[in-house]
Amino acid sequence: MIYRNGYIYTVDARSSTAEALVTRDGVIVYVGNEGGAQKFAGRETKIVDLHGRMMMPGLVDGHMHPLSGGLKLVSCSLSYAALTVEQFRARIQGCLDGSRDKEPDGWLEVESWFQQNMLPPGTEVDFTDLDVLDTRRPILVRSSFGHTTLANSRALELAEITPSTPDPKNGKIAHDAQGRPTGIFEDAAQSLFDDLLPETTDAERLVAGLASLREMNAQGITSFLDASAEHSDVNVYATLQRQGKLTIRSHFAVLVGGEPGQSAGEAVASVLKIAREFDQGPITPRPTITVRNAKLFMDGVIAAPSLTGTMLEPYFENRGTDEKPDWVSSDNTGPPPYFSAADLKTYLLELAGAGIDPHIHADGDGATRYALDGFAAMRKQYSPQDIRAAIAHAEIVDPSDFARFAELDVVPVLSFQWGKPASDTIEGLRDYLGPARFKYLEPQGFLQEAGARIAYGSDWPVDPLDEWFALKVGVTRTNAPDAPERYAGRLGEDPGLSRDAVVRAITINSSYELHQEDETGSLEVGKFADLIVLDRNLFDIPAEEIADIKVLLTVVGGEVVYAAGEMAATGSDSIKH
Repeated sequence: MIYRNGYIYTVDARSSTAEALVTRDGVIVYVGNEGGAQKFAGRETKIVDLHGRMMMPGLVDGHMHPLSGGLKLVSCSLSYAALTVEQFRARIQGCLDGSRDKEPDGWLEVESWFQQNMLPPGTEVDFTDLDVLDTRRPILVRSSFGHTTLANSRALELAEITPSTPDPKNGKIAHDAQGRPTGIFEDAAQSLFDDLLPETTDAERLVAGLASLREMNAQGITSFLDASAEHSDVNVYATLQRQGKLTIRSHFAVLVGGEPGQSAGEAVASVLKIAREFDQGPITPRPTITVRNAKLFMDGVIAAPSLTGTMLEPYFENRGTDEKPDWVSSDNTGPPPYFSAADLKTYLLELAGAGIDPHIHADGDGATRYALDGFAAMRKQYSPQDIRAAIAHAEIVDPSDFARFAELDVVPVLSFQWGKPASDTIEGLRDYLGPARFKYLEPQGFLQEAGARIAYGSDWPVDPLDEWFALKVGVTRTNAPDAPERYAGRLGEDPGLSRDAVVRAITINSSYELHQEDETGSLEVGKFADLIVLDRNLFDIPAEEIADIKVLLTVVGGEVVYAAGEMAATGSDSIKH
Protein backbone atom coordinates (compact mmCIF):
# COMPACT_ATOMS: atom_id res chain seq x y z
CA MET A 1 0.00 0.00 0.00
CA ILE A 2 1.37 3.42 -0.95
CA TYR A 3 -0.08 6.48 0.78
CA ARG A 4 0.89 9.62 -1.10
CA ASN A 5 0.25 13.37 -1.18
CA GLY A 6 -0.21 13.67 2.57
CA TYR A 7 1.01 15.54 5.63
CA ILE A 8 2.48 12.61 7.51
CA TYR A 9 3.39 13.44 11.11
CA THR A 10 5.75 10.65 12.09
CA VAL A 11 6.23 11.32 15.85
CA ASP A 12 9.83 10.19 15.47
CA ALA A 13 12.55 11.68 17.66
CA ARG A 14 12.63 14.84 15.50
CA SER A 15 8.86 15.15 14.98
CA SER A 16 9.58 15.04 11.27
CA THR A 17 7.00 15.07 8.49
CA ALA A 18 6.82 13.27 5.17
CA GLU A 19 4.76 13.17 1.98
CA ALA A 20 4.40 9.43 1.48
CA LEU A 21 4.41 6.15 3.38
CA VAL A 22 4.55 2.55 2.15
CA THR A 23 3.37 -0.56 3.99
CA ARG A 24 3.87 -4.22 3.17
CA ASP A 25 2.65 -7.25 5.14
CA GLY A 26 1.52 -5.01 7.98
CA VAL A 27 4.86 -3.25 8.40
CA ILE A 28 6.06 0.22 7.36
CA VAL A 29 8.78 -0.16 4.70
CA TYR A 30 9.21 3.46 3.61
CA VAL A 31 8.58 6.98 4.90
CA GLY A 32 9.69 9.95 2.82
CA ASN A 33 8.96 11.78 -0.40
CA GLU A 34 6.73 10.65 -3.22
CA GLY A 35 9.61 9.89 -5.55
CA GLY A 36 11.02 7.35 -3.15
CA ALA A 37 7.60 5.81 -2.54
CA GLN A 38 7.01 5.21 -6.26
CA LYS A 39 9.95 2.81 -6.34
CA PHE A 40 7.84 0.36 -4.35
CA ALA A 41 4.97 0.33 -6.86
CA GLY A 42 4.14 -2.99 -8.49
CA ARG A 43 1.26 -4.72 -10.20
CA GLU A 44 -0.56 -5.47 -6.93
CA THR A 45 0.22 -2.18 -5.21
CA LYS A 46 -2.72 -0.11 -4.04
CA ILE A 47 -2.11 3.65 -4.10
CA VAL A 48 -4.10 5.95 -1.82
CA ASP A 49 -4.09 9.69 -2.50
CA LEU A 50 -4.43 11.48 0.85
CA HIS A 51 -5.23 14.81 -0.86
CA GLY A 52 -3.10 16.65 1.67
CA ARG A 53 -4.81 15.07 4.68
CA MET A 54 -2.90 14.53 7.90
CA MET A 55 -1.69 11.03 8.72
CA MET A 56 -0.29 10.15 12.15
CA PRO A 57 0.29 7.04 14.26
CA GLY A 58 -2.77 5.26 15.60
CA LEU A 59 -3.91 6.24 19.07
CA VAL A 60 -2.68 4.15 22.00
CA ASP A 61 -5.07 4.57 24.94
CA GLY A 62 -3.09 3.72 28.05
CA HIS A 63 -5.95 3.43 30.55
CA MET A 64 -9.57 2.51 29.87
CA HIS A 65 -12.22 -0.08 30.65
CA PRO A 66 -13.42 -1.15 27.20
CA LEU A 67 -15.86 -3.92 28.04
CA SER A 68 -17.52 -1.72 30.65
CA GLY A 69 -17.69 0.98 27.98
CA GLY A 70 -19.28 -1.44 25.54
CA LEU A 71 -21.84 -2.59 28.09
CA LYS A 72 -22.80 1.02 28.76
CA LEU A 73 -23.31 1.58 25.05
CA VAL A 74 -26.08 -1.04 25.10
CA SER A 75 -27.63 -0.43 28.54
CA CYS A 76 -29.89 2.02 30.39
CA SER A 77 -27.74 5.13 30.49
CA LEU A 78 -27.94 8.69 31.77
CA SER A 79 -25.36 9.57 29.11
CA TYR A 80 -23.22 11.77 31.40
CA ALA A 81 -25.88 14.48 31.13
CA ALA A 82 -26.30 17.44 33.47
CA LEU A 83 -29.67 16.68 35.07
CA THR A 84 -32.04 18.16 37.61
CA VAL A 85 -33.53 15.72 40.10
CA GLU A 86 -36.74 15.72 38.07
CA GLN A 87 -34.86 14.94 34.86
CA PHE A 88 -32.79 12.30 36.67
CA ARG A 89 -35.99 10.55 37.76
CA ALA A 90 -37.63 10.92 34.36
CA ARG A 91 -34.70 9.31 32.52
CA ILE A 92 -34.71 6.33 34.88
CA GLN A 93 -38.50 6.03 34.70
CA GLY A 94 -38.17 5.84 30.93
CA CYS A 95 -35.91 2.80 31.28
CA LEU A 96 -38.38 1.22 33.69
CA ASP A 97 -41.31 1.86 31.35
CA GLY A 98 -39.40 0.24 28.52
CA SER A 99 -38.83 -2.97 30.47
CA ARG A 100 -42.12 -3.60 32.28
CA ASP A 101 -41.62 -7.33 31.76
CA LYS A 102 -38.92 -7.20 34.47
CA GLU A 103 -41.39 -6.20 37.21
CA PRO A 104 -41.41 -6.70 40.13
CA ASP A 105 -38.05 -8.29 40.91
CA GLY A 106 -35.72 -7.68 37.97
CA TRP A 107 -32.78 -5.43 38.84
CA LEU A 108 -32.37 -2.19 36.90
CA GLU A 109 -28.76 -1.05 36.60
CA VAL A 110 -28.41 2.53 35.36
CA GLU A 111 -25.07 3.64 33.95
CA SER A 112 -23.13 6.85 33.21
CA TRP A 113 -24.56 9.03 35.97
CA PHE A 114 -22.43 12.19 36.13
CA GLN A 115 -22.94 12.62 39.86
CA GLN A 116 -20.95 15.87 40.08
CA ASN A 117 -23.00 17.40 37.25
CA MET A 118 -26.40 17.39 38.94
CA LEU A 119 -28.35 20.64 38.66
CA PRO A 120 -28.34 23.03 40.32
CA PRO A 121 -24.67 22.60 41.28
CA GLY A 122 -24.22 20.87 44.59
CA THR A 123 -27.43 18.84 44.33
CA GLU A 124 -27.21 15.48 46.07
CA VAL A 125 -29.65 12.59 45.82
CA ASP A 126 -30.42 9.59 48.01
CA PHE A 127 -32.60 6.48 47.99
CA THR A 128 -35.79 8.53 48.37
CA ASP A 129 -35.28 10.04 44.92
CA LEU A 130 -35.52 6.53 43.48
CA ASP A 131 -38.30 5.32 45.75
CA VAL A 132 -40.81 7.76 44.21
CA LEU A 133 -40.49 6.04 40.82
CA ASP A 134 -43.33 3.87 39.52
CA THR A 135 -41.75 0.48 40.15
CA ARG A 136 -41.18 -2.23 42.73
CA ARG A 137 -37.87 -3.23 41.17
CA PRO A 138 -34.48 -2.89 42.91
CA ILE A 139 -32.44 -0.11 41.27
CA LEU A 140 -28.73 0.70 41.22
CA VAL A 141 -27.46 3.91 39.62
CA ARG A 142 -23.74 3.92 38.94
CA SER A 143 -21.64 7.07 38.83
CA SER A 144 -19.61 7.49 35.67
CA PHE A 145 -16.50 7.87 37.86
CA GLY A 146 -16.94 4.23 38.83
CA HIS A 147 -16.52 4.90 42.54
CA THR A 148 -20.13 5.55 43.64
CA THR A 149 -23.43 3.67 43.41
CA LEU A 150 -26.89 4.88 44.47
CA ALA A 151 -29.40 2.24 45.55
CA ASN A 152 -33.15 2.44 46.20
CA SER A 153 -34.74 1.03 49.35
CA ARG A 154 -35.74 -2.23 47.62
CA ALA A 155 -32.08 -2.82 46.76
CA LEU A 156 -31.05 -1.97 50.33
CA GLU A 157 -33.61 -4.44 51.64
CA LEU A 158 -32.46 -7.27 49.37
CA ALA A 159 -28.81 -6.63 50.25
CA GLU A 160 -29.77 -6.55 53.96
CA ILE A 161 -28.15 -3.14 54.44
CA THR A 162 -29.02 -1.71 57.86
CA PRO A 163 -27.68 1.17 59.98
CA SER A 164 -25.34 -1.34 61.64
CA THR A 165 -23.88 -2.79 58.43
CA PRO A 166 -20.11 -2.19 58.69
CA ASP A 167 -18.08 -0.46 56.02
CA PRO A 168 -16.09 -3.02 54.03
CA LYS A 169 -12.35 -2.58 53.65
CA ASN A 170 -11.62 0.27 51.21
CA GLY A 171 -15.29 1.20 51.05
CA LYS A 172 -17.86 3.48 52.65
CA ILE A 173 -21.62 3.31 53.25
CA ALA A 174 -23.02 6.83 53.59
CA HIS A 175 -25.43 7.59 56.46
CA ASP A 176 -27.72 10.51 57.24
CA ALA A 177 -27.81 12.48 60.49
CA GLN A 178 -29.99 9.78 62.09
CA GLY A 179 -27.55 7.03 61.13
CA ARG A 180 -29.67 5.56 58.32
CA PRO A 181 -28.02 4.44 55.06
CA THR A 182 -28.66 7.06 52.38
CA GLY A 183 -28.29 4.64 49.49
CA ILE A 184 -24.85 5.99 48.53
CA PHE A 185 -22.07 3.39 48.41
CA GLU A 186 -18.45 4.36 47.78
CA ASP A 187 -15.64 2.25 46.29
CA ALA A 188 -15.51 -1.32 47.67
CA ALA A 189 -18.92 -0.89 49.34
CA GLN A 190 -20.47 -1.13 45.89
CA SER A 191 -19.62 -4.84 45.86
CA LEU A 192 -22.23 -5.50 48.58
CA PHE A 193 -24.76 -5.95 45.77
CA ASP A 194 -22.66 -8.16 43.51
CA ASP A 195 -24.02 -11.52 44.62
CA LEU A 196 -27.59 -10.35 44.00
CA LEU A 197 -27.18 -9.12 40.45
CA PRO A 198 -27.95 -11.33 37.46
CA GLU A 199 -24.92 -12.48 35.51
CA THR A 200 -24.40 -10.80 32.17
CA THR A 201 -24.68 -13.55 29.57
CA ASP A 202 -21.79 -14.50 27.32
CA ALA A 203 -23.82 -13.37 24.32
CA GLU A 204 -24.44 -9.95 25.89
CA ARG A 205 -20.75 -9.57 26.71
CA LEU A 206 -19.73 -10.40 23.15
CA VAL A 207 -22.17 -7.83 21.78
CA ALA A 208 -20.70 -5.25 24.18
CA GLY A 209 -17.12 -6.20 23.29
CA LEU A 210 -17.79 -5.81 19.58
CA ALA A 211 -19.54 -2.48 20.21
CA SER A 212 -16.49 -1.27 22.13
CA LEU A 213 -14.14 -2.19 19.28
CA ARG A 214 -16.27 -0.33 16.74
CA GLU A 215 -16.43 2.73 18.98
CA MET A 216 -12.65 2.71 19.42
CA ASN A 217 -11.94 2.09 15.73
CA ALA A 218 -13.96 5.20 14.85
CA GLN A 219 -11.88 7.25 17.30
CA GLY A 220 -8.60 6.05 15.75
CA ILE A 221 -7.54 3.80 18.64
CA THR A 222 -5.21 1.02 17.55
CA SER A 223 -4.03 -0.23 21.01
CA PHE A 224 -5.61 -0.11 24.46
CA LEU A 225 -4.90 -1.10 28.05
CA ASP A 226 -7.87 -2.47 29.97
CA ALA A 227 -6.87 -1.04 33.34
CA SER A 228 -8.83 -3.35 35.64
CA ALA A 229 -9.45 -6.66 33.96
CA GLU A 230 -10.86 -9.94 35.16
CA HIS A 231 -10.74 -13.32 33.45
CA SER A 232 -14.18 -12.83 31.90
CA ASP A 233 -13.13 -9.48 30.37
CA VAL A 234 -10.08 -10.94 28.66
CA ASN A 235 -12.10 -13.91 27.47
CA VAL A 236 -14.50 -11.66 25.55
CA TYR A 237 -11.73 -10.19 23.39
CA ALA A 238 -10.04 -13.58 23.03
CA THR A 239 -13.34 -14.96 21.72
CA LEU A 240 -13.69 -12.06 19.29
CA GLN A 241 -10.14 -12.72 18.13
CA ARG A 242 -11.00 -16.38 17.41
CA GLN A 243 -13.95 -15.10 15.39
CA GLY A 244 -11.63 -12.86 13.36
CA LYS A 245 -13.12 -9.68 14.83
CA LEU A 246 -10.33 -8.32 17.05
CA THR A 247 -9.33 -5.02 15.44
CA ILE A 248 -7.22 -3.43 18.20
CA ARG A 249 -4.07 -4.52 20.07
CA SER A 250 -5.49 -5.53 23.42
CA HIS A 251 -3.53 -5.28 26.68
CA PHE A 252 -4.97 -6.25 30.05
CA ALA A 253 -4.00 -5.22 33.58
CA VAL A 254 -5.36 -7.77 36.05
CA LEU A 255 -6.77 -6.25 39.24
CA VAL A 256 -4.82 -7.35 42.34
CA GLY A 257 -5.07 -6.50 46.02
CA GLY A 258 -8.82 -6.15 45.95
CA GLU A 259 -9.54 -9.37 47.81
CA PRO A 260 -9.32 -9.11 51.62
CA GLY A 261 -6.19 -10.85 52.86
CA GLN A 262 -4.81 -11.57 49.39
CA SER A 263 -1.03 -11.94 49.71
CA ALA A 264 1.43 -10.59 47.17
CA GLY A 265 2.25 -14.14 46.12
CA GLU A 266 -1.41 -14.92 45.56
CA ALA A 267 -1.80 -11.69 43.58
CA VAL A 268 1.08 -12.60 41.29
CA ALA A 269 -0.32 -16.09 40.86
CA SER A 270 -3.71 -14.66 39.83
CA VAL A 271 -2.08 -12.58 37.09
CA LEU A 272 0.09 -15.42 35.84
CA LYS A 273 -2.86 -17.79 35.72
CA ILE A 274 -4.74 -15.46 33.35
CA ALA A 275 -1.56 -14.74 31.40
CA ARG A 276 -0.89 -18.46 30.83
CA GLU A 277 -4.35 -18.81 29.32
CA PHE A 278 -4.49 -15.68 27.19
CA ASP A 279 -1.14 -13.90 26.72
CA GLN A 280 0.17 -14.40 23.19
CA GLY A 281 3.74 -13.23 23.69
CA PRO A 282 5.48 -10.58 21.55
CA ILE A 283 3.03 -8.55 19.52
CA THR A 284 2.69 -9.09 15.78
CA PRO A 285 1.26 -6.99 12.94
CA ARG A 286 -2.10 -8.66 13.50
CA PRO A 287 -3.77 -7.58 16.76
CA THR A 288 -2.99 -9.89 19.66
CA ILE A 289 -3.69 -10.12 23.38
CA THR A 290 -1.17 -9.48 26.13
CA VAL A 291 -1.54 -9.95 29.89
CA ARG A 292 1.56 -8.48 31.49
CA ASN A 293 0.18 -5.68 33.68
CA ALA A 294 -1.34 -5.57 37.15
CA LYS A 295 -3.72 -2.91 38.49
CA LEU A 296 -3.54 -1.71 42.10
CA PHE A 297 -5.75 0.91 43.80
CA MET A 298 -4.18 3.28 46.33
CA ASP A 299 -7.32 5.39 46.94
CA GLY A 300 -10.69 6.48 45.52
CA VAL A 301 -11.54 9.87 43.95
CA ILE A 302 -10.84 13.38 45.19
CA ALA A 303 -14.06 14.99 43.92
CA ALA A 304 -16.95 15.82 46.22
CA PRO A 305 -19.19 14.39 47.45
CA SER A 306 -17.01 11.26 47.58
CA LEU A 307 -13.76 12.80 48.87
CA THR A 308 -12.21 9.32 48.94
CA GLY A 309 -8.88 10.42 47.49
CA THR A 310 -6.01 10.14 49.99
CA MET A 311 -4.56 13.59 50.73
CA LEU A 312 -1.41 14.86 52.43
CA GLU A 313 -3.39 17.68 54.08
CA PRO A 314 -7.08 17.70 55.04
CA TYR A 315 -9.89 18.65 52.73
CA PHE A 316 -11.71 21.89 53.54
CA GLU A 317 -15.34 21.82 54.66
CA ASN A 318 -18.06 24.44 54.64
CA ARG A 319 -19.13 25.28 58.20
CA GLY A 320 -21.30 28.12 56.96
CA THR A 321 -24.24 27.99 54.58
CA ASP A 322 -24.56 27.84 50.81
CA GLU A 323 -25.37 31.54 50.84
CA LYS A 324 -22.60 32.46 53.28
CA PRO A 325 -19.97 29.73 53.03
CA ASP A 326 -17.19 29.43 55.58
CA TRP A 327 -14.56 27.06 54.24
CA VAL A 328 -12.15 25.85 56.93
CA SER A 329 -9.72 22.99 57.22
CA SER A 330 -11.24 19.74 58.48
CA ASP A 331 -9.77 16.56 59.96
CA ASN A 332 -10.61 14.59 56.80
CA THR A 333 -7.64 13.55 54.66
CA GLY A 334 -9.67 10.85 52.97
CA PRO A 335 -9.17 7.16 53.65
CA PRO A 336 -5.77 5.73 54.52
CA PRO A 337 -3.93 4.35 51.48
CA TYR A 338 -5.41 1.04 50.38
CA PHE A 339 -1.95 -0.54 50.78
CA SER A 340 0.41 0.01 53.68
CA ALA A 341 3.92 1.07 52.69
CA ALA A 342 5.29 -2.37 53.57
CA ASP A 343 2.56 -4.25 51.68
CA LEU A 344 2.91 -2.04 48.61
CA LYS A 345 6.67 -2.61 48.49
CA THR A 346 6.14 -6.37 48.78
CA TYR A 347 3.51 -6.38 46.05
CA LEU A 348 5.63 -4.30 43.66
CA LEU A 349 8.72 -6.42 44.15
CA GLU A 350 6.79 -9.65 43.69
CA LEU A 351 5.08 -8.36 40.56
CA ALA A 352 8.32 -7.02 39.08
CA GLY A 353 10.07 -10.29 39.87
CA ALA A 354 7.47 -12.07 37.77
CA GLY A 355 7.93 -9.60 34.89
CA ILE A 356 4.56 -7.90 35.47
CA ASP A 357 4.31 -4.13 34.93
CA PRO A 358 2.46 -2.42 37.84
CA HIS A 359 -0.22 0.18 37.08
CA ILE A 360 -1.38 2.09 40.18
CA HIS A 361 -4.53 4.19 40.58
CA ALA A 362 -3.66 7.22 42.72
CA ASP A 363 -5.95 10.25 42.71
CA GLY A 364 -4.91 12.34 45.72
CA ASP A 365 -1.46 13.75 46.47
CA GLY A 366 -1.10 11.42 49.46
CA ALA A 367 -1.83 8.33 47.38
CA THR A 368 0.50 9.56 44.65
CA ARG A 369 3.34 10.00 47.11
CA TYR A 370 2.78 6.54 48.57
CA ALA A 371 2.86 5.09 45.05
CA LEU A 372 6.06 6.94 44.18
CA ASP A 373 7.67 5.75 47.42
CA GLY A 374 6.76 2.19 46.50
CA PHE A 375 8.24 2.58 43.04
CA ALA A 376 11.40 4.06 44.54
CA ALA A 377 11.88 0.84 46.50
CA MET A 378 11.18 -1.22 43.38
CA ARG A 379 13.63 0.77 41.25
CA LYS A 380 16.50 -0.29 43.51
CA GLN A 381 16.15 -3.74 41.99
CA TYR A 382 14.36 -3.35 38.65
CA SER A 383 15.27 -0.98 35.82
CA PRO A 384 12.81 0.92 33.61
CA GLN A 385 13.86 -1.21 30.67
CA ASP A 386 12.70 -4.32 32.50
CA ILE A 387 9.64 -2.98 34.33
CA ARG A 388 7.42 -0.12 33.21
CA ALA A 389 5.82 1.65 36.18
CA ALA A 390 2.68 3.76 35.79
CA ILE A 391 0.51 5.94 38.02
CA ALA A 392 -2.94 6.60 36.62
CA HIS A 393 -4.80 9.89 37.18
CA ALA A 394 -2.51 11.75 39.66
CA GLU A 395 -5.09 14.53 39.75
CA ILE A 396 -3.35 16.25 42.63
CA VAL A 397 0.43 15.97 43.04
CA ASP A 398 2.44 17.86 45.61
CA PRO A 399 4.95 20.06 43.71
CA SER A 400 7.82 18.44 45.61
CA ASP A 401 6.87 15.17 43.87
CA PHE A 402 6.75 16.50 40.29
CA ALA A 403 10.37 15.64 39.49
CA ARG A 404 10.15 12.16 41.01
CA PHE A 405 8.19 10.84 38.02
CA ALA A 406 11.18 11.48 35.75
CA GLU A 407 13.75 10.42 38.35
CA LEU A 408 12.04 7.05 38.82
CA ASP A 409 10.86 6.71 35.20
CA VAL A 410 7.26 6.41 36.37
CA VAL A 411 4.76 7.18 33.61
CA PRO A 412 1.85 9.41 34.69
CA VAL A 413 -1.14 8.18 32.67
CA LEU A 414 -3.43 11.19 32.60
CA SER A 415 -6.95 11.90 31.36
CA PHE A 416 -6.51 15.30 29.75
CA GLN A 417 -10.26 15.98 29.49
CA TRP A 418 -10.40 16.51 33.26
CA GLY A 419 -8.11 19.55 33.08
CA LYS A 420 -10.88 22.11 32.45
CA PRO A 421 -13.37 24.17 34.46
CA ALA A 422 -16.41 21.94 34.96
CA SER A 423 -18.81 20.81 37.66
CA ASP A 424 -16.41 18.18 38.98
CA THR A 425 -13.48 20.62 39.19
CA ILE A 426 -15.26 23.85 40.23
CA GLU A 427 -18.15 22.84 42.51
CA GLY A 428 -16.65 19.42 43.23
CA LEU A 429 -13.08 20.43 44.08
CA ARG A 430 -12.16 24.12 44.21
CA ASP A 431 -13.31 24.92 47.72
CA TYR A 432 -12.62 21.45 49.09
CA LEU A 433 -8.97 21.72 48.04
CA GLY A 434 -8.40 25.40 48.76
CA PRO A 435 -6.49 27.79 46.48
CA ALA A 436 -2.98 26.52 47.31
CA ARG A 437 -3.79 23.06 45.96
CA PHE A 438 -6.42 23.97 43.38
CA LYS A 439 -3.89 25.82 41.24
CA TYR A 440 -2.09 22.49 40.72
CA LEU A 441 -5.21 20.46 39.87
CA GLU A 442 -4.64 18.13 36.89
CA PRO A 443 -0.90 19.01 36.72
CA GLN A 444 -0.29 17.86 33.17
CA GLY A 445 1.88 20.77 32.10
CA PHE A 446 3.70 20.95 35.43
CA LEU A 447 4.67 17.29 35.17
CA GLN A 448 5.79 17.79 31.57
CA GLU A 449 8.01 20.70 32.62
CA ALA A 450 9.51 18.49 35.34
CA GLY A 451 10.57 15.96 32.70
CA ALA A 452 7.86 13.33 33.12
CA ARG A 453 7.05 11.04 30.19
CA ILE A 454 3.30 11.70 30.08
CA ALA A 455 0.98 9.11 28.58
CA TYR A 456 -2.73 9.47 27.91
CA GLY A 457 -5.55 7.28 29.13
CA SER A 458 -9.21 8.15 28.55
CA ASP A 459 -10.57 6.14 31.52
CA TRP A 460 -13.60 5.40 29.31
CA PRO A 461 -16.43 4.97 30.31
CA VAL A 462 -15.83 7.41 33.18
CA ASP A 463 -16.32 9.96 30.39
CA PRO A 464 -17.71 9.54 26.88
CA LEU A 465 -15.03 8.22 24.55
CA ASP A 466 -13.84 11.41 22.85
CA GLU A 467 -10.08 11.36 22.38
CA TRP A 468 -10.01 14.55 20.32
CA PHE A 469 -11.88 16.64 22.86
CA ALA A 470 -9.42 15.34 25.46
CA LEU A 471 -6.43 16.39 23.34
CA LYS A 472 -8.00 19.82 22.88
CA VAL A 473 -8.34 20.24 26.63
CA GLY A 474 -4.77 19.07 27.11
CA VAL A 475 -3.64 22.01 24.98
CA THR A 476 -6.12 24.71 26.03
CA ARG A 477 -7.22 23.78 29.60
CA THR A 478 -10.67 25.04 28.56
CA ASN A 479 -14.14 23.51 28.39
CA ALA A 480 -16.28 23.34 25.26
CA PRO A 481 -17.40 26.71 23.81
CA ASP A 482 -21.04 25.92 24.65
CA ALA A 483 -20.32 25.09 28.31
CA PRO A 484 -22.10 27.22 30.94
CA GLU A 485 -20.56 30.65 31.55
CA ARG A 486 -19.39 29.67 35.04
CA TYR A 487 -17.02 27.19 33.38
CA ALA A 488 -15.39 29.70 31.03
CA GLY A 489 -11.64 30.31 31.03
CA ARG A 490 -8.70 28.09 31.89
CA LEU A 491 -8.34 25.69 34.80
CA GLY A 492 -5.75 26.51 37.45
CA GLU A 493 -2.23 27.73 36.80
CA ASP A 494 -1.00 24.73 34.82
CA PRO A 495 0.59 25.85 31.53
CA GLY A 496 -0.98 23.05 29.51
CA LEU A 497 0.73 21.01 26.82
CA SER A 498 1.88 21.70 23.30
CA ARG A 499 0.18 19.99 20.38
CA ASP A 500 3.22 17.82 19.83
CA ALA A 501 3.17 16.84 23.51
CA VAL A 502 -0.45 15.67 23.49
CA VAL A 503 0.16 13.71 20.29
CA ARG A 504 3.21 12.04 21.84
CA ALA A 505 1.25 11.26 25.00
CA ILE A 506 -1.35 9.28 23.05
CA THR A 507 1.10 7.56 20.68
CA ILE A 508 4.77 6.95 21.48
CA ASN A 509 4.61 7.59 25.24
CA SER A 510 1.65 5.29 25.81
CA SER A 511 3.39 2.74 23.60
CA TYR A 512 6.35 2.99 25.98
CA GLU A 513 4.00 2.48 28.91
CA LEU A 514 2.78 -0.74 27.27
CA HIS A 515 6.29 -1.97 26.44
CA GLN A 516 5.70 -1.76 22.66
CA GLU A 517 7.47 1.45 21.65
CA ASP A 518 9.72 -0.52 19.28
CA GLU A 519 6.67 -1.64 17.30
CA THR A 520 4.10 1.18 17.54
CA GLY A 521 3.68 4.85 18.47
CA SER A 522 5.52 6.43 15.53
CA LEU A 523 5.55 6.04 11.76
CA GLU A 524 9.04 4.71 11.08
CA VAL A 525 10.49 1.98 8.88
CA GLY A 526 10.25 -1.39 10.58
CA LYS A 527 7.34 -0.51 12.84
CA PHE A 528 3.86 -1.93 12.44
CA ALA A 529 1.50 -0.09 10.12
CA ASP A 530 -0.81 1.31 12.81
CA LEU A 531 -1.94 4.65 11.43
CA ILE A 532 -4.86 7.01 11.08
CA VAL A 533 -5.91 9.71 8.62
CA LEU A 534 -7.70 12.85 9.88
CA ASP A 535 -10.16 15.20 8.23
CA ARG A 536 -7.98 18.20 9.14
CA ASN A 537 -4.44 19.01 10.21
CA LEU A 538 -4.18 19.18 13.98
CA PHE A 539 -1.32 21.67 13.69
CA ASP A 540 -3.01 24.08 11.26
CA ILE A 541 -6.30 24.78 13.01
CA PRO A 542 -7.25 26.92 16.02
CA ALA A 543 -6.64 24.91 19.18
CA GLU A 544 -10.34 24.85 20.10
CA GLU A 545 -11.08 23.03 16.81
CA ILE A 546 -8.93 20.04 17.76
CA ALA A 547 -12.07 18.75 19.48
CA ASP A 548 -13.85 18.68 16.09
CA ILE A 549 -11.34 16.39 14.38
CA LYS A 550 -12.86 13.31 12.75
CA VAL A 551 -10.96 10.16 11.86
CA LEU A 552 -11.37 9.14 8.22
CA LEU A 553 -9.24 6.01 8.23
CA THR A 554 -7.94 3.64 10.91
CA VAL A 555 -5.38 1.00 9.96
CA VAL A 556 -4.02 -1.69 12.30
CA GLY A 557 -1.12 -3.80 11.11
CA GLY A 558 -1.72 -2.62 7.56
CA GLU A 559 -5.39 -3.66 7.61
CA VAL A 560 -8.18 -1.10 7.34
CA VAL A 561 -10.51 -1.48 10.33
CA TYR A 562 -12.47 1.77 9.92
CA ALA A 563 -13.08 4.11 6.99
CA ALA A 564 -15.39 7.09 6.63
CA GLY A 565 -16.04 10.07 4.36
CA GLU A 566 -13.80 10.33 1.33
CA MET A 567 -11.71 7.41 2.61
CA ALA A 568 -14.69 5.04 2.87
CA ALA A 569 -13.68 3.06 -0.21
CA THR A 570 -10.13 2.50 1.02
CA GLY A 571 -9.85 -1.14 1.94
CA SER A 572 -13.53 -1.28 2.84
CA ASP A 573 -13.70 -4.94 1.84
CA SER A 574 -11.35 -5.83 4.70
CA ILE A 575 -13.17 -4.04 7.54
CA LYS A 576 -14.29 -6.43 10.28
CA HIS A 577 -18.02 -6.54 11.03
